[in-house]
Amino acid sequence: MHNYKKTMIKHPLALAIAATGLALSLTTSVQAAENGKFRIGIVTFLSGPAAGPFGEPSANAAKVLVEGLNQGKLPAPYNTIGINGAEIEVVIIDEAGGAAKQVEEFRNLVQRQKVDAVVGYISSGDCLAIAPVAEELGAMTVFYDCGTSQLFNEDKSPQFVFRTSLDAAVDNIGAARYLAKVRPDAQKVAGIQQNYAWGQDSWNDFTHSMEQLMPKAKVVESQMPKVFQGQYGAEISALSVKRPDIIHSSFWGGDMEALVLQANARGLLEDATAVLTCGESAIDRYKDQAPNGMIIGGRGPFGAFAPDNELNRWFKGSYQAAYKTDPTYPASKMAQAILGLKHAAENAKVEAGKVPAPLEIAKAFKGATFESVSGQVQMARAGGHQAMQGIAYGEYQYDAANKKGGVHNVIAFNGECVTPPDGTTALEWIKAGFPGAQCN
Repeated sequence: MHNYKKTMIKHPLALAIAATGLALSLTTSVQAAENGKFRIGIVTFLSGPAAGPFGEPSANAAKVLVEGLNQGKLPAPYNTIGINGAEIEVVIIDEAGGAAKQVEEFRNLVQRQKVDAVVGYISSGDCLAIAPVAEELGAMTVFYDCGTSQLFNEDKSPQFVFRTSLDAAVDNIGAARYLAKVRPDAQKVAGIQQNYAWGQDSWNDFTHSMEQLMPKAKVVESQMPKVFQGQYGAEISALSVKRPDIIHSSFWGGDMEALVLQANARGLLEDATAVLTCGESAIDRYKDQAPNGMIIGGRGPFGAFAPDNELNRWFKGSYQAAYKTDPTYPASKMAQAILGLKHAAENAKVEAGKVPAPLEIAKAFKGATFESVSGQVQMARAGGHQAMQGIAYGEYQYDAANKKGGVHNVIAFNGECVTPPDGTTALEWIKAGFPGAQCN
């Protein structure tokens, strides 16, 4: 999702999940490819400001899925043991350290740790740096979270790189469509974004979508503080002066939670409705320090927006049992990536019990349709390498009696309604009025 640099930790952890349990242990370079197991490198933030709200739920989801798959506990169509009958072994790597460090770690995973696939990456900068290296090494790579719309712009024919999550443009097109449904009378719109590519692109996609869908609403203020600034008193004051009806933000993680807490305490959110594209990730962290009616998204049909299907019931129950909390959207997205990988590997043309080669998995992954905790996933964009799904938004509601956050007034938009077609950029499609969009 996000593109930023963080000071490198001194001792990045390489953690291996025990084959049939949740125990973690330090690993060294292992020739795992020859032991008959399917070895997956998992990369997500284990330290820094993205770890708590994003990396830890993602790593926990990977542990739950791997344990369940190795024990054959998942519902159909994933009720077979491991991947293609081979036991899954996992190495978890900290994503902290910046793009150069992650390229080094990725090469180590592929060339020394001998992983059969890599699943990971929250940072859009990391995804953009890893993608060409994955193609160079012929390494099966599944991006589970990063949202950059630039991922497949330059490489028109990717082979080994797939993204099972959604392009960030979908977040902001979906947010504008939701507002057109629930707040068609809104007149004044403001925004506060982190001042780097993620925030800038999000604001562009949102404001241009609003021009098409709610042309009477006018932008009255835009604030762009630096990423991880933490204190937003000056920006909140500038927004308050303009008395907006709607305040859009693509803030995420600690920045998002700090913004909500500070804006609510200063009364900004009494009259203005916040629209948080990444808001679901803190649904159990806001408690009563966020206003009811705040509009939140989960970057797709994930977390609190995931459907009540058999796979999600199993995942949610197993995750709750292990971690005493519901899985938020980063956890759902990690689960989706691993399920997509299992689907592709088991549809590769190799005999049961054998670990398919990356090229065999890639051929089966391209253009695939598979079932997930979020419903059906179609790899229907970027020549079959990018997932297409719908997106949902809803209003945050805090249940004080049960001390639990939830969402109400949920509206979902199908993938064909919010996803730019291949061959056009998101901004081109938005400015042209969403030609060919098929909405519910």
